[in-house]
Amino acid sequence: MQVATNKLKDKKIAIITENGFEEVELTSPKKALEDAGAIVHIISLQTGKVRAWNHDNWSIELPVDVNLIKANSDDYDALMIPGGVMNPDHMRLHSEYITFAQEFLEAGKIVAAICHAPLLLIETLMISGKEMTSYPSIKTDLLNAGVRWVDKEVVVDDEIITSRGPKDLPAFNAKLIEEIGEGDHRTRPSFVHHN
Repeated sequence: MQVATNKLKDKKIAIITENGFEEVELTSPKKALEDAGAIVHIISLQTGKVRAWNHDNWSIELPVDVNLIKANSDDYDALMIPGGVMNPDHMRLHSEYITFAQEFLEAGKIVAAICHAPLLLIETLMISGKEMTSYPSIKTDLLNAGVRWVDKEVVVDDEIITSRGPKDLPAFNAKLIEEIGEGDHRTRPSFVHHN
């Protein structure tokens, strides 16, 4: 499916990651966003490059565009977090990643997380009451954080977009582009209405 080019012209997207991200969960959304006209930066505490994991082996290295210490969330319209088992587990140990994600949530900007990536969002203490999905193995972690977990290919609740894993990437990428294209999510009614 060809994405409409320039739909996200002038939009800047941050992808935060550590070594051990699932390769396709970073490369596929990054390409989709760039094909839609967005500027995408890989941001990490790692210097130079970050290394991907592909199924059960180390794989490609990708250049880090901005070191997280120097990154400013105000410069970006949305945040995307790839999964992989190691990646979010490493990130949740560093307050810099947690704070960066919190800043996007506080500003009502899109935060998209796939597979194991919602583990990082648990650390923000800002997802209680949200409807989300994830890789099934972290369902209990999310339930314990107050999330209403559902088994769907892509879930949107206010500014948060989540998907279960690589097979959901087409839906995840399409929803990511659609939601970023809509702009600020603080002023719009929630998809899920709470009483």
